Amino acid sequence: MCLGIPGKIVETFTEADMPMGKVDFGGVFKNACLAHTPQAQVGQYVIVHVGFALQVIDEEQAQRIFALLDEMDELEELHGSGPGLEPGGGR
Repeated sequence: MCLGIPGKIVETFTEADMPMGKVDFGGVFKNACLAHTPQAQVGQYVIVHVGFALQVIDEEQAQRIFALLDEMDELEELHGSGPGLEPGGGR
């Protein structure tokens, strides 16, 4: 199942003229494109799907989503590889 996963932006940078962020998904760090969420800043949470941040959310929403995904046993996707989920998290 493909899901948008909440993560916290811990760093922002530019790569190939695209705004990017290093995002913490509960201890798993991945790079995500921030072009669809230009207002996103370090410390904020975003919903990421296939390597693109799609929406800024607050921490309470992010925690509720993590709890639900944990209940559904869907967090394992973060530890594997797939579109937008490269091992090692890049940067």
